[in-house]
Amino acid sequence: MIAIVIVVATSTANRSASDVEPSTTVNASTAVTRSPKLVAGPKLTVHRATVGPSIAPGFVGLTMEYRSLQQLAGNNPAALDPAFVQLLRAIAPDQRRVLRFGGDSTDWTWWPIAHVRRPPGVRYSLTPDWMRVARALTSQLHARLIVGVNLEADNRGVAAGETRALVAGLGHNAIDAIEVGNEPELYGTFGWYRSASGQPVPGRPRSYSEADFTHDFSSFAHVLPQGALAGPSSGSLAWLSDLGSFLRDEPRVRVATVHAYPLKHCGTTPVTIGQLLADQSSHGLARQLAPLVATARAHHVELRVDEMNGVSCGGQRGVSNSFASALWVLDTLFEFAKLGVYGVNIQTVPNTINEMLGAQFAHGTWHVRVHPEYYGLIMFAQAAPPGSRLLRLSGPVQAGIKVWATRAPDGHVRLIVINKHLRRAETVALRIAGSHGAATVEQLRAPAISASTGVSLGGQTFGPTTSTGVLTGHSTVALLEPRSGTYVVRVPGASATMLTVASG
Repeated sequence: MIAIVIVVATSTANRSASDVEPSTTVNASTAVTRSPKLVAGPKLTVHRATVGPSIAPGFVGLTMEYRSLQQLAGNNPAALDPAFVQLLRAIAPDQRRVLRFGGDSTDWTWWPIAHVRRPPGVRYSLTPDWMRVARALTSQLHARLIVGVNLEADNRGVAAGETRALVAGLGHNAIDAIEVGNEPELYGTFGWYRSASGQPVPGRPRSYSEADFTHDFSSFAHVLPQGALAGPSSGSLAWLSDLGSFLRDEPRVRVATVHAYPLKHCGTTPVTIGQLLADQSSHGLARQLAPLVATARAHHVELRVDEMNGVSCGGQRGVSNSFASALWVLDTLFEFAKLGVYGVNIQTVPNTINEMLGAQFAHGTWHVRVHPEYYGLIMFAQAAPPGSRLLRLSGPVQAGIKVWATRAPDGHVRLIVINKHLRRAETVALRIAGSHGAATVEQLRAPAISASTGVSLGGQTFGPTTSTGVLTGHSTVALLEPRSGTYVVRVPGASATMLTVASG
């Protein structure tokens, strides 16, 4: 039996500035020899019993706009951007990845059809070159695709022609599902195009409802080629409250797709790092999705959050591109895994505030910008390989500390401790019955919670840009020997620490 007792305590000794700054380098020997004297604190037990389903292959993927693909991967299918390809491999190593092409560009894109006028809201045309690049990327990654087709144009022939082109160009076996439309709850609110006088013209009347969308979806489904469909591709909890009726009426929908952004920045009111790190933005977000997961399960359908990020409407500078986003996404992915979400696609849009990966080709070499949020995806991939199960925890947890534990198919137990205190370090003591020797310790760090650069994982970094997609630098991953059967590790403020230990 595995019994893990975690004691979280703050040192009562005076600390120097170097003790609390997140940029301080901590290795395993420092954590043992310099651990502050523990005071009585809450105890958390991690049981052998598991919670939630096993983590599916391809649990973490990316969402890309159609127009972003060649910006990131290049135009030559025989020579794709190697750094970008490697970065996609790293968030889902040794498994089939799940990529989504769509987002806003789902309803701004079409496949040109002879003798058919381009719909007024279309801004991007798919081409044979786009298909070849997408197929090459899919092949190299052994990926499965969710691809969006235009619903807002309200033209079944356009949607059917686009679907046939995607199936022919990408290969039927590569497509997991065709997603019909994107965020239809907004069709009657936002302009799809502008009239000759410059007035925004929405794609549907303001009265457009869930029932109208379901009618449209069914009408389109009848003319699309055979294969699995995805939907409703909505981020509105009001619309999604009727998810059961939608799934009952649409038997071809095999992937229920929803969107999740904990913070909205669509007006002038700013959002803050504190709001992003608040439990409401991770645990609270998962609780909102819990009824949807249950509904999808009752209809034997996978539920995938196929578009997610921290801040909607393009994000907010200083929050979306800060190190806080790495801690937020790490915590939220665990929350969704525990809930039973089948997978998550994080949105990245090059040359915007919500850019997670951005590429540039210069002097014959690709260079990719890697923003802080991506590091959180890498730590999650390490902590939760396919087939892992979350372990049940009991007992109180100190505010500002999140603890997750997994057991992988190879028997290794991994514990993630996220310290959301901006400066205050915490000491964590772990007693793991059945453990075998030393644990490895790896930390996710940055100079400050607001930092947009200088992030490291186990002491390594991608730097300002990477041409390989591989972490470089001196590794600070180290061994931590137990003391009297207890592993004691110091967790700096605004950081995440992973312990890995073999256990019988």
